[in-house]
Amino acid sequence: MVEQPPLQHNTALQPGISAVVPAAGVGSRMQASCPKQYLPLAGKMLIEHTVERLLSHPAVADVIIAIGADDRYFADTRLSERPNVRVVLGGATRAASVQAGLDVVNTQWVMVHDAARPCVSHADIDALIKQAQSHPDGALLAAPVRDTMKRADAQGQVAHTVERAALWHALTPQMFLTHLLIDALAKAGEQVTDEASAVEALGGKPVLVPASASNIKVTHPEDKWLAEFYLSQQEGKS
Repeated sequence: MVEQPPLQHNTALQPGISAVVPAAGVGSRMQASCPKQYLPLAGKMLIEHTVERLLSHPAVADVIIAIGADDRYFADTRLSERPNVRVVLGGATRAASVQAGLDVVNTQWVMVHDAARPCVSHADIDALIKQAQSHPDGALLAAPVRDTMKRADAQGQVAHTVERAALWHALTPQMFLTHLLIDALAKAGEQVTDEASAVEALGGKPVLVPASASNIKVTHPEDKWLAEFYLSQQEGKS
């Protein structure tokens, strides 16, 4: 358990949950003409699906989106005029973008969600909130590793097989007390690749919450078609 920081971060915060969506990346692995969060997906931009899924959950008060300094696409989304969506200038790393979002969060709890995960279910968000609010170090959606894992050497050969029994894929959203995540990121620096890693660096042990297989991240071109399939299956459902 992380030793709780002084309460000065929390004095102005209100009850509730905000969501921060870092969206300043360029998504080079998609080999697309625009950042992957703005790719068309099932009649909308990918980021529109993601943010609207968060906003449609009754526990999420607002969404803060961190966009890049040279972003030419967000103004064309349906999100730009939503009253419960705020936009901030992100940074060169994920951690910097999340920190920029945290700077304007005014709720006691915050969840961070990848812009490229449009299919997260309300049931998974429910489970995440329940676990995060009952654990001092927060929680994250995750999936147990099912395949045999290999560690490679410098030549791309198998160095050894990694025991998979206790391995999990870290997903998002990840949810924490706002003041805890602010302190964790400030101390961990900008090299952490997810928010749980920052809390772990303080000695915390966030809870792993099993997530649905539909909570995929659109990273490669073929992921887009799978996301469209899941969205079609979820239509009319939470």
